[in-house]
Amino acid sequence: MGKKLVLATRKSPLALAQAELSAAFLGSRLGVECELMKLVTTGDRQAEWSLEEKGGKGLFTRELEAALLRKEADVAIHSTKDLPGGSVEGLSIAGYLPREDPRDMLILRAGVGSPKTLATSSPRRRQQVAMMFPGVTFTEIRGNVDTRLKKIAELRVADGTVLAAAGLKRLGIGSWPGVEFHAIGFESMVPAVGQGAIGVQCRTEDLPRFEGVFDPVTARGLNLERAIQTALGGGCHTALGAYATPDTLYLFHENVGLKTFSLDEGDFASPDATAARILGGLGLK
Repeated sequence: MGKKLVLATRKSPLALAQAELSAAFLGSRLGVECELMKLVTTGDRQAEWSLEEKGGKGLFTRELEAALLRKEADVAIHSTKDLPGGSVEGLSIAGYLPREDPRDMLILRAGVGSPKTLATSSPRRRQQVAMMFPGVTFTEIRGNVDTRLKKIAELRVADGTVLAAAGLKRLGIGSWPGVEFHAIGFESMVPAVGQGAIGVQCRTEDLPRFEGVFDPVTARGLNLERAIQTALGGGCHTALGAYATPDTLYLFHENVGLKTFSLDEGDFASPDATAARILGGLGLK
């Protein structure tokens, strides 16, 4: 890889913000110059597709992974929640940057206390919002963060939407005219697996170069969350959320609802076994 590191990234404003953060992180840790390779993914091109129907997992990652396999890029920068549970042969997750706030943010048009309509393409968010606001109806929404905020504030396509708190923070959006932001606690809405974490993927043969570079605390929680996702074969068709704190696992699944489990060091040491035990106890495996 030499003294220059080529980072494959999507072109969306949030993806580029995450890629710039990753470039600064890797540049300082490895002492290399970083260059961004900006790519358009299938999910970006098909802006009108229903992610639930088409299977969103992989739609935002395949082109980046192909660039890695062709050795046109050295690493690929992903929103970890976009990564499928399994891995592509020849590629591995090198690690994660320190995780940002993983919570979901309820965005309501100013003056709306209890939404009657909510725009979200996520089955996970829809099912948990329905628990918070019985009787709410849903419509899909696509587009970049600013586009979605405008659709709620100005076009009034719905009373509100749900966005990731981490994405808003990375874009520097702390408020928006015409809407109000409400952070949702884990006891009401479990985030997507990996939400708030930037994942850096590399060729498996290059893993030794990145040893000790990334954040071990983030990896500790993510390894358990992704073990659950992999065990379930979770994609955008399944309403699944999992978030591991140092001592608690918050889990949402469409068949069992929202559950919490106490965790200890042994649970993190054997994430696959922990996932199998928890899911088996819920009758999900």
